[in-house]
Amino acid sequence: MTDLGGYAGGGQVPMQQRLAMEPEPATITDVRRYTEKDALFEIDLEERDELGHGPGEFVQVFVPGIGEAPISVASAPEEGDTFDLVIREVGNVTGAIHDMEAGDQVGIRGPYGKGWGPERLKGQDLLFIAGGIGLPPTRSMIEKALANREDYGDITILYGTTSPNDILHTEDIERWRERDDVEFRMTVDEVPDGVEWDGNVGVITTIIPPVDIDPETTTAMICGPPVMYQYVLDELEKKNLPEENILVSLERRMRCAVGLCGHCQMNDLYVCKDGPVFEYPTVKKRGEAL
Repeated sequence: MTDLGGYAGGGQVPMQQRLAMEPEPATITDVRRYTEKDALFEIDLEERDELGHGPGEFVQVFVPGIGEAPISVASAPEEGDTFDLVIREVGNVTGAIHDMEAGDQVGIRGPYGKGWGPERLKGQDLLFIAGGIGLPPTRSMIEKALANREDYGDITILYGTTSPNDILHTEDIERWRERDDVEFRMTVDEVPDGVEWDGNVGVITTIIPPVDIDPETTTAMICGPPVMYQYVLDELEKKNLPEENILVSLERRMRCAVGLCGHCQMNDLYVCKDGPVFEYPTVKKRGEAL
C-alpha cells in the first residue's frame, strides 16, 4: 500500500494559498482498464464525505516523491461518495498512478476551476462533442443531465476516437445507446487490421452534419485534442449556432491549479482559475487557446 507521506509544497506562498495546495489523503477503491494507456480510478477521500465538485471541474492528484498532475473529474456529483478519474499514462506522475491498485493511496487537491455550469444550461438542448480523452470531462455533465433529465431538453452525444481499441467508458456508451431520450453517435478515425467495427469511420466532424439542432435552444460543449476544435467550430457555424452557445474545455498546460505558476496563462486569463471551461467568444481571439 502506497504511503502518502508529507507534501513538500509551500515555500513563500501565502498561508491561504498554501493551504489550498496541501493534498489530503485518498484511497483508490477500484481500477478499470479501458486501453493500454487509459484507466478509470475510483477515489475515496478519507477526510471528506464527498468531493463537492461541479461537472467539468478538476483535481490535482499527488504521488509522493514524484509530483502531481491535474485530472478532470469524470463522474457527476450525484454518483455517490466516491468520484472517478480517467487517467492517461503520459508521464512520470500518471505512470506511477497506473502502477497502483485498489487500496493504494494518493493525495487530492481540489476541486478547482469553472466547469460546464449545469444551472445555466437548464432548459437548453445539450450537444456534447468529445474526442478521445475529452469524453471523461464531458461525461461528468452528461451524467448530471441524465440524473436530472427533466431539467434539460434534447441530449445529443457525439464521440470520436482514433480506433475501436481506444474507446473509453464502454459501459456508459452501451447505456446511452439504449436510452430513448438520448441521441448517441460515434466514429473512429481508422480500423486496424483484424479489428471488428460496424460503425462510422472518419473524423468526428463527419458525424456532425446529420445532427438536427435548434440553434436558438442548443448549447454545444466541446472537449478533445486541440487539433479538433477549429474543425468542429466550423461545422457548428454551418448550423448557425451562436458563438455564445458554445462552451470549450481547455484542459492543458495546468500545473499549480491556483494561478501561481503561470503555465496556463493566456494574457489576462488562467485556464486553471477562469476555466477550464470557457464560452467560445472569450477565447476566440486568443491564438494560444485553440
